[in-house]
Amino acid sequence: MYPLIRPLLFSFNPETAHHITLDALQFAYRLGLLRLFVKHPVDKPQKVMGLSFPNPVGLAAGLDKNGDHIDALAALGFGFIEIGTVTPRAQEGNPKPRLFRLPEAQAIINRMGFNNHGVDALIENVKRANYRGVLGINIGKNFDTPIESAAADYLIGLRRVYPHASYVAINISSPNTKNLRQLQGSDELNALLTQLKAEQEKLADLHGKYVPLALKIAPDLDSEQIRQIATLLQRHRIDGVIATNTTLTRTGVEHLAQHTETGGLSGAPLRDRSTTVIRELATALQGSLPIIGVGGILSGKNAAEKMHAGAALIQVYSGLIYRGPELINECVKAIGNSQRC
Repeated sequence: MYPLIRPLLFSFNPETAHHITLDALQFAYRLGLLRLFVKHPVDKPQKVMGLSFPNPVGLAAGLDKNGDHIDALAALGFGFIEIGTVTPRAQEGNPKPRLFRLPEAQAIINRMGFNNHGVDALIENVKRANYRGVLGINIGKNFDTPIESAAADYLIGLRRVYPHASYVAINISSPNTKNLRQLQGSDELNALLTQLKAEQEKLADLHGKYVPLALKIAPDLDSEQIRQIATLLQRHRIDGVIATNTTLTRTGVEHLAQHTETGGLSGAPLRDRSTTVIRELATALQGSLPIIGVGGILSGKNAAEKMHAGAALIQVYSGLIYRGPELINECVKAIGNSQRC
């Protein structure tokens, strides 16, 4: 039904449409209607980061920042859900408008700026959810925390979400928080990962369970930066890497009027660059830790390409906006078929 509904949703501004869609999804879930309209993928079990995934197709962070709609989103058939990005304190994010569709390119530009209700509100939503599948929680720093003090925010987030997460994603790659991507520099990243890994070990002892850490990186890295990050991920025994976040480049959308909007570009124009980063990471890592591939997946073929490049799992977001829930099943099937070849 999504192709019939999409023109109506696209008649609203993107942020309004986002809230309408999630509220409608929640309403349909409560009435039990999703079972009538959503065909779940056949199970394609995967073991990644020590976790069991019923299928390799997940929801990327950003769609459900506060964990308000976990059960409804899980009912669409995802193999895992990632919520956030969440910060220690609630914040409004950047001024509106801050979300833009580029339908001609199947793309989105956003400069949301980690708008969220804060980590404590997210935890309460997680506690209320019935979902017992794999839940990733994506953490970041508050916009007004100086970059030299960023580690403190990540440590607060890690401590708070640790008991409630299947894995924790460390977002140092959003282009919409000032100077955040500086944390991808070799010295800064080494210092951050040292503190996060030490805290993870303490929390594992405290809570009696090991929760994996996955670092989310940008697509706007050169080959040498990718190799340096891979070396640090291995050195600090980080459990996974998510590649990639949105891009600051405008390749493929230069001819569109909205290409001048600031923010991160996602969707189809990001696909090739994201896949290149995955491939280079896979070469550098040599299987030492898994890659979660995300960026420009709008078809099953795109999902299979990410897996062939070296991803162990994939995530979708912008593709869901343009294709709807059928994309999930299509991706699971395509990955299963490609793995049999």
